[in-house]
Amino acid sequence: MPAPAQRPSRFRRLLPAALLLGALALLIVGYRLHWDDQLRLLWQEQSVDEQTRAAGIWLPDYRLVLETTLAGLEEDETSGLTWNPLTGTLFTVTGQNPQLVEFTPGGVILRRIRLDGFSDPEAVEALGDGRLAIVDERRHLLAVFHLQPGVEHLDLAELTHYNLGFADAGNKGFEGLAWNPQTRRLLLAKERDPQGLFSLPFPGEDGAAGLLEPLPEQPLLVRDLSSVAIDPRSGHTLLLSDESRLLVELDLEGKPRSFISLFGGLHGLVRGIAQAEGVAMDAEGNIYVIGEPNRFYVFSRKPGRPRTATPP
Repeated sequence: MPAPAQRPSRFRRLLPAALLLGALALLIVGYRLHWDDQLRLLWQEQSVDEQTRAAGIWLPDYRLVLETTLAGLEEDETSGLTWNPLTGTLFTVTGQNPQLVEFTPGGVILRRIRLDGFSDPEAVEALGDGRLAIVDERRHLLAVFHLQPGVEHLDLAELTHYNLGFADAGNKGFEGLAWNPQTRRLLLAKERDPQGLFSLPFPGEDGAAGLLEPLPEQPLLVRDLSSVAIDPRSGHTLLLSDESRLLVELDLEGKPRSFISLFGGLHGLVRGIAQAEGVAMDAEGNIYVIGEPNRFYVFSRKPGRPRTATPP
């Protein structure tokens, strides 16, 4: 009966190879998910002084204060989010049934506007002068318009729009959009392949957009870019990643400053945010996140650490 005696010996011979393959696979996954960069930033966060923390967003101080559902959008797949300081409301867009949706910070829907001619709206942003901008990822364009009271639908053919290029990007084009009032530029985030941040000069209501300019490459800690927002106080940038389930703060030089994970059990989240698609921030420092199909989250900075940031 030689076979039973050989099995333990064969198992012992195969065990080191299996462990090596497992370790190699873990390293590859860690590299692709940027675990090394995240651990490095986590270590650096421990030595940041109070003044520096108070001068930025400092995500580790944030906790979930509201989680709710945007009623009636279950089949519409929300994507993209912006805070409009002129109305004190939020706007999102939906991709399955293209529409623009306005709702309160408590998650109460105020109105839904049909988007005719749009193929895949992925991002929306308030420009601060009464205009809104929407990115259509599949059509690779940016539409800009004034939203008048009582409007029930918008037709892309009647709106001012700009070609963003990357015609071969398919469904991996621009997913994030943010307005920087200090530089009067739009910040656009390309999801992946290649992943990157781009700046678009956007002078005035009657002026043409400038040339899309790639920002210097930085280790962004994430596998994809789902949405971006700019803190109106500090000028720092928020990056949202669906695949990495991370929210990352970038400083004025575009370098990661802090981050939080969006998994359950952390920062007040019970179940975690399974598919985060939009992030926005108001002048009080509240952070809003939207996830497919229609989940809405609000994070606030915990009491005890005042904000000292001012616009750059």
